[in-house]
Amino acid sequence: MIAKSSDAILDRMMALHPKIIDLTLDRVWRLLDALDSPQNDLPPVIHLAGTNGKGSTQAMIRAGLEGLGKSVHAYTSPHLARFHERIRLGGELISEEHLTEILDECYAKNGGIDITYFEITTCAALLAFARNPADYTLLEVGLGGRLDATNVLDRPELTVITPVSIDHEQFLGNTLAKIAVEKAGIIKRGVPCIVGPQADEALEVIEATANRLGAPLFVHGQHWHVSTERGRLIYQDENGLLDLPMPALLGAHQVLNAGAAIAALRHLGADETACEAAMTNAEWPARMQRLKTGPLVEAAGEAELWLDGGHNAAAGEALADLLATLPKRPTHLICGMLNTKDVTGYLRPLAAQADSLTAISIPGEQNTLPAEETANAAESVGLTARTAADVTTALQAILAETPEARILICGSLYLAGNILRDNG
Repeated sequence: MIAKSSDAILDRMMALHPKIIDLTLDRVWRLLDALDSPQNDLPPVIHLAGTNGKGSTQAMIRAGLEGLGKSVHAYTSPHLARFHERIRLGGELISEEHLTEILDECYAKNGGIDITYFEITTCAALLAFARNPADYTLLEVGLGGRLDATNVLDRPELTVITPVSIDHEQFLGNTLAKIAVEKAGIIKRGVPCIVGPQADEALEVIEATANRLGAPLFVHGQHWHVSTERGRLIYQDENGLLDLPMPALLGAHQVLNAGAAIAALRHLGADETACEAAMTNAEWPARMQRLKTGPLVEAAGEAELWLDGGHNAAAGEALADLLATLPKRPTHLICGMLNTKDVTGYLRPLAAQADSLTAISIPGEQNTLPAEETANAAESVGLTARTAADVTTALQAILAETPEARILICGSLYLAGNILRDNG
């Protein structure tokens, strides 16, 4: 008998529905019922939605809670190198044996009926969380919020909505207000909600939803404030002021994410020690991550090698702002993107910070944007652009011309995952 593996079961799960994304909760409720409703047996849940920053914010909340000695389950998506990254049990990535066991159980209970990959794997995560004790559960929305497979909780402990911007228009709507309606779908009656910085159009929707449900809001710029001063992070709310280290995660946008994380921690009763741990101990791969070891780094020689998985216009702006703060150095992009993304919107702010862009197609990704189209989009916003067959070839071409370059591999979490696997 051939031993089962999580990869084999995940491959079978991919075939259970013709679409990767099909937003409805009917299939999720059916399977959760068959699994005896594990969503009702979770440790207290902090549920996070938003277009940008929810993963980083979750990582900081987790670091803060763990700094208090709390045990924390966490669910994130997509994974970068291995599926196991999506499910943390008490702070540790789920083991292969445990993952295989719960996936197999969910596959069997589903009985071959249509269900998307994200839906059935989310049910598996909830099952694992329900069966393992912890002090808190952190759930990150996969897409949207209102009809996301994670949105099956009657009363989480807390909800968090990070900045909402235009993304996934084909699923969530083509205006900021429509997208905000989907994100605000995680707000629950009477449950407090931490709200990160928002455009007025999005905030109006969030406030209207909260008012209808009687959910207390704690909004950036109204109820909590965050800034930087002399290399320190300054946070203030009605409970007082905190003077903290800067976040370990780089970028001005991470200061705002840190503010949301601190607001959440303060609501949960965390002290200054926990908030400091949130700043210093958070780790979140492929968010302006400096690569320091591995074959790609060795091949890069004197060059700096960075990795970022941001992929929409707001992420491009945040990345450009961060590059502008780094010491001056010739900066070259290696970029691969999905064909569902606003490639021009992503690249436009980066044009002022980069000397060139080398476009590649994302290896093994059916929905990759062809390298030629990425290069054309780059040229349309003023970037010098060319194509390469793969990252290694792109890297070699850049190094041949500029050995001391700063090289940023960017444009997609799927590309980032490839890099982390290959460079491991």
